[in-house]
Amino acid sequence: MDALTRNHRVIDSPLGPLTLVGEAGVLTGVWFDRHTRRPGAATLGQHDAAALEDAATQLDEYFAGHRSTFDLAVSPAGTDFEQSVRRLVSEIPYGETRSYGQLAGELGDPALAQAVGAANGRNPVCIVIPCHRVIGADGRLVGYVGGLDRKRDLLDRESRWSGRALC
Repeated sequence: MDALTRNHRVIDSPLGPLTLVGEAGVLTGVWFDRHTRRPGAATLGQHDAAALEDAATQLDEYFAGHRSTFDLAVSPAGTDFEQSVRRLVSEIPYGETRSYGQLAGELGDPALAQAVGAANGRNPVCIVIPCHRVIGADGRLVGYVGGLDRKRDLLDRESRWSGRALC
């Protein structure tokens, strides 16, 4: 689809503005203002302050601590491998983390940890597809497109609300 069939809106969050992008009501992107690999303005489509209302509401509920899972139609672009990684990442329970190596092992090859990290870093639907829940093998926070301060904040929120330890 071309940029003319896309629309976007910007919502406030405790971590700064989030740009939600969609096509025909399906969420295709959630971007922080200083997001690594953030698309250019021309690819966001037309601004529509009323678009993607379900996504905006559910993200608000998530940040308020009232939502631990999302019930949204999402369709992020990506290769088959990236989609496989995103499926695994989407299965990480709220308040829990997994390492890149653990996900690589679930894909059948522990040597794919770096490839898993690269695929995770290209997730265009952050928070909803919880790429922030993926950490280094030693438990350190590494590589988050919104910045490590935001990753820490998201994990701290989930840990606090779920009652689980961070790692």
